Amino acid sequence: MSMENSAVPEASTAAQQRYQVSNSVAHHRSLPHERFGLERFFERLGRPRLVFKLWDDFAIGTDEEAVATITLKNRAVLYQILLSGEVAFGDGYSTGSIEIDGNLVDMIVEKNISQHNHSGAESLFERMFSHRFRLTNTLGRARQNIHHHYDVGNDFYRLWLDREMQYTCAYFPDPDMTLEAAQQAKMDHVCRKLQLQPGDQVIEAGCGWGGLALHMAKHYGVTVTAYNISHEQVRFASDRARAEGFEDRVRYVEDDYRNIKGTFDVFVSVGMLEHVGKENYRALGNVIDTCLAEEGRVLIHSIGRNVARPMSTWIDRRIFPGAYPPTLREMMDVLEPSRFSILDVENLRLHYARTVGHWLQRFEDATLEVTEMFDEKFVRAWRLYLSGSIATFLTGRLQLFQVVFTRERNNQIPWSREHLY
Repeated sequence: MSMENSAVPEASTAAQQRYQVSNSVAHHRSLPHERFGLERFFERLGRPRLVFKLWDDFAIGTDEEAVATITLKNRAVLYQILLSGEVAFGDGYSTGSIEIDGNLVDMIVEKNISQHNHSGAESLFERMFSHRFRLTNTLGRARQNIHHHYDVGNDFYRLWLDREMQYTCAYFPDPDMTLEAAQQAKMDHVCRKLQLQPGDQVIEAGCGWGGLALHMAKHYGVTVTAYNISHEQVRFASDRARAEGFEDRVRYVEDDYRNIKGTFDVFVSVGMLEHVGKENYRALGNVIDTCLAEEGRVLIHSIGRNVARPMSTWIDRRIFPGAYPPTLREMMDVLEPSRFSILDVENLRLHYARTVGHWLQRFEDATLEVTEMFDEKFVRAWRLYLSGSIATFLTGRLQLFQVVFTRERNNQIPWSREHLY
């Protein structure tokens, strides 16, 4: 009896161990429907020159032609991607559930081109991952959105921006220019387009860390009132103007563009329209119309698109909430109601790809400091954001428009573009 009693639990334990081993293998081996789901996902992308690999080394794609290999490290991230696409991919890369062997920019370029060339993929992804309810940019929500992105900390941005803390597209008349030189060239390019004259009264809407306002006052003899709703940026800009002795010529106001008052010779906005929301374009146009002098000049510099579509879902949720890059047609909602006349339109798309390339390199050089400030997830998220931005400009899914305009009855306008060059 005692031997029988002792033999039963031994047999039971052995069977249980065999079951656990078997169950463990089954848990880690991808299932037929999971492989089918990945295959369908690959087809919907247009069969790009990428290899998609599951946690058990099941792979789709041709190694010889692949730009990169994307490994999904567990079944949870696979299901998330199949259900919510872009957001799950961004989150999976950020947390380390997705690993990419290859250049991240090249990978996204290949994905973008493949999607564009495969009309089924484009329509599927637009329907599944880009169509969503978008909240109106009210005054309160605009503040929340700007705080989310820009008030991360001045020390963070100082690590990888240029000395002037310009977080907008630089201008490279010589492609080999340094980032510092190109950002100076951008500010001068803007000032020449606006034909700034000593004594001009200038309004800047959305001034970032204040570099352009200070540049205009220093080098063109104008007086600037700059509006911004980022507390961190306004504090930084005001401290700098005070330290450099320009507080009587440059005033930074922590307020929304909708509250601008007064009459001005020039209205300039560099990198703000993306945050306004197209439902507020008429309101912005009304503000410009109300405050612009009879012979005043306006320049709006904005990321844009050739075809209207929302911002990347992942970027909207994780990096840049509330952002919307307009088409030129949509930008006309700022101009047409007040009957403004366009004087000049320029597209600096490739300049922005090069700008973000500089930012990404500096960001990578500072990853140890960024990790200490935040964590590895933050580093990977921003690496993806910057790499994706380069790829999106290179493939034309984003543009960079500079539009100069004035009142339709203003006859004091240049006869040529000679003043620009």
